[in-house]
Amino acid sequence: MVIPGEAPFYSQLSEPVSDTGAVARILVVDDDAALRRSLPHVLAQEGRSFELCGSVAEAIALLEREGFDLILLDYRLPDGTGLAVLDWLSNAGREESIIVISGEDAIDAAVGALRRGADDFVRKPYHVAQLQRAVQSTLHKSALERANKVMGDKLRASERLHRYLVESSPDLIFTLDAQARFSYLNPRIEGLLGYQRNQLLKRPFLSLVMPEDLDRIQSLLKAQHENPAASFSVELRLRRPSPDGGGTGFITVAMQGIPMLGRDSGGGRYVGLYGVARDISDRKRAEEIISFQAYHDQLTRLPNRVLFKDRLELAIAQAQRRSGSLAVMFVDVDRFKLVNDTYGHAEGDTLLRGIATRLSNSLRRGDTLARLGGDEFTILLPDISSPEDAEVIARKILSALEEPFALDHGNFRATASVGIAIYPQDGQTAEALTQHADIAMYQVKRSGKNGFRFFAPELNTHHQSRIAIENDLRHAIDRNQLELYYQPQISLSRQRVVGMEALLRWNHPENGLIGPDAFIPVAEEVGLIGDISRWVLESACRQLASWRRNGFNDLKMSLNLAPHDFDREDIVGMVTDCIARYELPADKVELEITESMMMQDTAGVAAKVRELRKAGIGVAIDDFGTGYSALAYLQKLPVSVLKIDRSFVRDLDGLMTNPIISAITGIAKGFGLELIAEGVEHAQQAKTLRTLGCDIMQGYYFARPAQAGDAGALISMAPRAV
Repeated sequence: MVIPGEAPFYSQLSEPVSDTGAVARILVVDDDAALRRSLPHVLAQEGRSFELCGSVAEAIALLEREGFDLILLDYRLPDGTGLAVLDWLSNAGREESIIVISGEDAIDAAVGALRRGADDFVRKPYHVAQLQRAVQSTLHKSALERANKVMGDKLRASERLHRYLVESSPDLIFTLDAQARFSYLNPRIEGLLGYQRNQLLKRPFLSLVMPEDLDRIQSLLKAQHENPAASFSVELRLRRPSPDGGGTGFITVAMQGIPMLGRDSGGGRYVGLYGVARDISDRKRAEEIISFQAYHDQLTRLPNRVLFKDRLELAIAQAQRRSGSLAVMFVDVDRFKLVNDTYGHAEGDTLLRGIATRLSNSLRRGDTLARLGGDEFTILLPDISSPEDAEVIARKILSALEEPFALDHGNFRATASVGIAIYPQDGQTAEALTQHADIAMYQVKRSGKNGFRFFAPELNTHHQSRIAIENDLRHAIDRNQLELYYQPQISLSRQRVVGMEALLRWNHPENGLIGPDAFIPVAEEVGLIGDISRWVLESACRQLASWRRNGFNDLKMSLNLAPHDFDREDIVGMVTDCIARYELPADKVELEITESMMMQDTAGVAAKVRELRKAGIGVAIDDFGTGYSALAYLQKLPVSVLKIDRSFVRDLDGLMTNPIISAITGIAKGFGLELIAEGVEHAQQAKTLRTLGCDIMQGYYFARPAQAGDAGALISMAPRAV
């Protein structure tokens, strides 16, 4: 497929550049057919033709038959990567210019392509203008290289052409005498450095060299006197006066120096130097940008994970030699997701930059702050004398974050959780220290956030156990490892079982029966709690329906819901649908929620509780009295049951009264709520509770939790006497 276009950019150059008059042949290699067809239209210019293909094999087959000026090469192809084409071109000694186009985020893709000879690397998605500039620039560069080759050929053929090419060269060409003074400069000096040629003639070449490079070039020039047959190549920074006269800047050049030898009878005498200097400032800037992007975070300009690891490994090596110590800190911003979700990612980015600035200002000179990604930062504290030095920095960090951050939507007070690992006791490798600091940070998160903690070996054991639980828990439902145990709720006045509480257990294949306290927090953290709660609701309703078919129509089923369940918009519908499917009376199902959950989001929870109660479903406050116990929310939430926590029941041992239970009993009576005491283990506790006005109880004194088959036998049994 050949598509003519508009006049190429390089056709507008001077005669030496455009003397080939050839059409620029461009090969497009991309597996996206639509993109492959659109590129020739986007890049069309007069003097350009295009060939299209969609795989590595097709590209190589085409290249074996034809040559091209430019290849637009997709990185990901159906039968390999664009690197395979680059390798083929290199092995074949081909000179086509290549622009690699890729959707890869990793810098390794760009580095790999450039190392294999690619002229440019364009990351998807790109602007059309960006690709047009890249193609224009590469074709221009290719044309210049061909023109320079032509110049070289004519240089050897004609002295007249030699003078013309030297005077017209885009590079700085000059000669030095034996004392390293300029004896000739081509006109390029004026555009390159801003000097007139006559200003520099007879002046020392070293007067143009920046101080940082003086020693290097002096050594090379001195070596010419001792071994004048040896040429050299070097990169130098040359002075360039400011156009407004306000100072001196510099450009970077790649200079090649060739010794000039005298033709007198002595022969071989060094008489000067022939030099060619090419401006590579743009290339050096591009290299610096690529290098910076490879080792720094683009948002905060801080070192990234790769550079942090390099510095940490170097610090560990130095600490080993000096028998010293260092600290690694893992910093995670608390509640950062709230900013992103509420105000948007732009505000989140502003907050991260502000946090990075405050963290940097809290550190010592020589410390390293890096951003790993998201809201996670790591800090390297080399050369600490004791763990207390790290503690001082941690406290400074927490203090620095106390002042609110001014965002467009208002002030936001950020806090952070900080984990600390000390070398060598907490690890002797970069990976171990970072991991242990991370583990310590997560312990701070679990303990309430906004603090710091040093790593301890027992945290690692806990962390590994937690990861194992998380991995196994993901398969627990599918593998039918979850079970419900049922504990009777006894009415002493009616002398019978009036309800069953469904208690979740995990029958782990290796660790046996595991209670909910060990795995529900993990399920909430990893997002499995919704599936587990749905399973509990379904299983409990199915079991209640089975007992009702056996004649226990007055039995009530009580089950627990997690706080995360009330974050679901469909929680009420999920409960009512399940009850309807099993044809259960709504008042025979009772949901238990925690006291603290209601206090954290009274408005949101209250609306859902009112819907549940309106549907006839019972709602109990579990562990009542252990939280805030504010009477105001009992007025807002139409709950039906209060459950006295087992800790208060335990305190009844040997006592005939308890002021807290008396108060709870009074609250229940005042609000017309049913009262249930849990954790009753002795007859004396049951007797005292009955005296205090509590009629319904559950606990080991009456029956332990049992599987459905055994629990069913307990329903019709008379309770133990009190």
